[in-house]
Amino acid sequence: MKTMQYEAGTFDVIVIGAGHAGVEAGLASARMGAKTLMITINLDMVAFMPCNPSVGGPAKGIVVREIDALGGEMGRNIDKTHIQMRMLNTGKGPAVRALRAQADKFSYQHEMKKTIEDEENITLLQGMVESLIIEDGECKGVVTQTGAGYLAKTVVITTGTFLRGEIILGELKYSSGPNNQQPSIKLSEHLQELGFDMVRFKTGTPPRVNSKTIDYSKTEIQPGDDTPRAFSYETTKYITDQLPCWLTYTNESTHQLIDDNLHRSPMYSGMIKGTGPRYCPSIEDKVVRFHDKPRHQIFLEPEGRNTQEVYVQGLSTSLPEDVQRRILNTIPGLEKAQLMRAGYAIEYDSIVPTQLWPTLETKKITNLYTAGQINGTSGYEEAAGQGLMAGINAACRALGKDEVILSRSDAYIGVLIDDLVTKGTNEPYRLLTSRAEYRLLLRHDNADLRLTDIGYKIGLIKEERYQSFNAKKEAIEQEKQRLQEIRIKPNVETQELIREAGGSELKDGILAYDLLKRPEMNYSHIKKLAPSEVELHPDVEEQVEIQTKYEGYIEKSLQQVDKMRKMETKRIPEDIDYDAINSLASEARQKLKEVRPLSLAQASRISGVNPADISILLVYIEQGKIARVSGDE
Repeated sequence: MKTMQYEAGTFDVIVIGAGHAGVEAGLASARMGAKTLMITINLDMVAFMPCNPSVGGPAKGIVVREIDALGGEMGRNIDKTHIQMRMLNTGKGPAVRALRAQADKFSYQHEMKKTIEDEENITLLQGMVESLIIEDGECKGVVTQTGAGYLAKTVVITTGTFLRGEIILGELKYSSGPNNQQPSIKLSEHLQELGFDMVRFKTGTPPRVNSKTIDYSKTEIQPGDDTPRAFSYETTKYITDQLPCWLTYTNESTHQLIDDNLHRSPMYSGMIKGTGPRYCPSIEDKVVRFHDKPRHQIFLEPEGRNTQEVYVQGLSTSLPEDVQRRILNTIPGLEKAQLMRAGYAIEYDSIVPTQLWPTLETKKITNLYTAGQINGTSGYEEAAGQGLMAGINAACRALGKDEVILSRSDAYIGVLIDDLVTKGTNEPYRLLTSRAEYRLLLRHDNADLRLTDIGYKIGLIKEERYQSFNAKKEAIEQEKQRLQEIRIKPNVETQELIREAGGSELKDGILAYDLLKRPEMNYSHIKKLAPSEVELHPDVEEQVEIQTKYEGYIEKSLQQVDKMRKMETKRIPEDIDYDAINSLASEARQKLKEVRPLSLAQASRISGVNPADISILLVYIEQGKIARVSGDE
């Protein structure tokens, strides 16, 4: 363990790492008034995108909106630096719509670094943290490779895939962080010395090719949306000169070449030991697992406006470089493509996330928080969401304020953190809409209505933005009330408009509110039949339409939330002795002791804890003594 040779400074919060989790943690902490130190191995890699140059997508795009609604930076930054923006799933219901932006990875990185440097409460430092300063089970600071000691009230670790990172490319394996950066080895060893359970995970990246050597005439263009889009509720200037992406496919020749070289794949030779992400498999894994599929999609994504590098999305691989070159040349449009960077796999250490409280503070060491891929997740958005919450809670602890926990009905970020700390993960965790039981409530369009009050309360949403938000809320309610008071008559104009929309004619007058509930009707129809005297913002119109159309479903979801909230209020005493509860199943006892849930609701979500165990636990807590519940009872 590295020992402190000299004291170099004192702070409220120290953030180790400046990837997507680290930048959100550091900015949140500083903006809440905490004196913050951000230490990163390489200042040229702040907010770097070592893998896919994009932000958003299903579930993930909603997380970015939530980060923005709470006062985080990712949404604002991608709005300023993207090269393309698209709304996904527009033909489906609002619960699964999500925004996705293609990033200019270099502009994104430089803009985020500038934002951090302009933040007056942040000290940004290049350095390698090798150990933590621990006294009586509390984290008091960090020690760097040079022996410099930095003291703080709280510390947040956001080391991404750098902990004992190893890059694997064919038969080649070497110690490295992503993109050939210096790995963090001593800190990983130190965490193990402190008694943290660690796991070995793996992720990968595809090759990059030179755009000038691609024959785009053999591919399908994938343009951005014509409609101006933004992640941040503060964005008013939109980028209109978008760059297209391109779609092509693998084929039988590609698959045969992969099959013929599987013996050289680190995934199948046994060289890779870490567990990879099931929802983002390598191309060799896709070919083996889905052998009946004649082709797989390949998206060609520009990495920025001022580079010729193109990211070959869908071709993640760790096959040898010579095989990668031949694979590329089997794909339409890439027959003469020049390889600029080979794809690779990277293995790294993560901590088992059930060792964390829902605040992301470690159970083992007080005042120590972790966020991002160190907690077993994959993806920039999942990392940023955790980083934001860890930064908020580290600052709250340092400043003597109440910590913040988002519930599963508040946000996808709440689902993400609850899944990690309650269930753990045996592979790199990726957010999916199917993981959220209240996904109709957790929509792209209403992130501000769900979370802006929280962001304002903790000091991350400024007064001007909050007043604008309140005006929007009031406008939504006033318009819904207006539509409930206006009766539309079945005159010629009304009947014709309804027929054109594909609906059945009115037999009698109807409230505008009830007419809007019809599936074929939208707010633009209602505006023609019952025009408002006030010009409404498109976001207000969208909310009125969604809240009206889905009123019954939303109400049903809210009832389920209320039911679960009652269980959330049933707190489990911190000093509870699970061994004293004789009737608990042995597996339930073991899992409860490991996770140490804060409430009955959290306990009910632990794998291996069944409803009978929850009933026993409830009786025990309410009686304050051992409960023996028989099967007859």
